Amino acid sequence: MICVVDSGPLYAAADLDDEDHEACTAALSAPGRALVIPALVVAEVTYLIGSRLGPEAEARFLASLSAYEVEAPFPEEWARIAEMVGQYGDFPLGGTDASVAVLAERLKTPLVATLDRRHFQALRPRHCDAFEIVP
Repeated sequence: MICVVDSGPLYAAADLDDEDHEACTAALSAPGRALVIPALVVAEVTYLIGSRLGPEAEARFLASLSAYEVEAPFPEEWARIAEMVGQYGDFPLGGTDASVAVLAERLKTPLVATLDRRHFQALRPRHCDAFEIVP
């Protein structure tokens, strides 16, 4: 099944000391799960890893991306991302999280890997009743 991946699990998988490392590593390596990573997530995780874990860890993360599908928003999806940021502004829901939801809508998958349960459980995607969240 296709799983759209948010920043939290990718960072936790890269940081051996993160309390969610093992759960996220397991969720991201589950058999039969095809991971798709939004490009905005890559930018956010690259910054976090580089600033917290250093350039060697950042380089390892970037090299690992060749094993995954990374998707940029389609031009017409920017309006939907902006709509969600405005609609859920009281969270606040940022553009990176909105890009995760919009990519899941495009791919018609309910499965999202995120540590941000509060936001993603409250979102109402267009393609399903609610997101299925792992880990």
